[in-house]
Amino acid sequence: MKALYDVPAPAKLNLFLHITGRRPDGYHLLQSVFMLVDWCDTLHFELRPDGLISREDSAISLPADDLVVRAARALQLAGACALGVHVRLEKRIPVQAGMGGGSSDAASCLLALNRLWKLQLPLAALEKIGLALGSDVPFFLRGRNAWVEGIGEQIRPLEIPAARFVVVKPQQGLDTSLIFRDAGLKRDTAPAIISGFAANHEGSYPFGFGHNDLQPVAQRLCPAVTQALEWLDNQGLGARMTGSGSAVFAQLPQEKALLPAPAGWQVRQCGNMAVHPLSGWAASDDFGGRPMS
Repeated sequence: MKALYDVPAPAKLNLFLHITGRRPDGYHLLQSVFMLVDWCDTLHFELRPDGLISREDSAISLPADDLVVRAARALQLAGACALGVHVRLEKRIPVQAGMGGGSSDAASCLLALNRLWKLQLPLAALEKIGLALGSDVPFFLRGRNAWVEGIGEQIRPLEIPAARFVVVKPQQGLDTSLIFRDAGLKRDTAPAIISGFAANHEGSYPFGFGHNDLQPVAQRLCPAVTQALEWLDNQGLGARMTGSGSAVFAQLPQEKALLPAPAGWQVRQCGNMAVHPLSGWAASDDFGGRPMS
């Protein structure tokens, strides 16, 4: 039988997102806490002996050269691999949401193909490939909730208490590049320290720390972000945007019933995850997850 893998790719939420500066090359410097949540895409991999990389979509139409295909090609080149793969992507995480869906797909692709192709590349090698694909990819490769700095490459694992959240994705999406190019974006937030986050015991610890510097620009560019925030705020849920939007989220108390959402919105209750389902796949340990042969 052909070698097959089914692997998950979880989304993330930014508990806060501060822009602390900008490098001469134009890259923004950030501080954030990235938290894994159980809203997942699924990727199905089938080994191809002919060296070709192909992909099919099972939910929405994606660009032919999306992050999954680019990740596979980059790994194939880095590993001097003559094998190929056919990938079927079940896309559930909303696009243009600020939830890292594309980056998570790319990370799961790197981890899965590293095993499927028997390359045995270490995590550091996968992270180098991943950072070239997108600043969020190394976080998903590390597989732990984390304090993230720099351009996404400085990652320190964090323990975050288990909690439930409601995530709201309005119908409109947002192009990340438009927000980062905007002249009105605040780029000089004073750096925070990790102990300050850990010491934030007031209110909904630690989910009320800081703010999202991208949110004011996103609200100006996409009024639906404001509508989603107000929909949650009006139900007594302190809401903020994740990443570059347009998805927003709030911690969800037990037994909280939500009002009906406007047509076209995606509203989902999620739990946070302590560990990525593929954690350890870049090492030499046995498989977790669901390999099939």
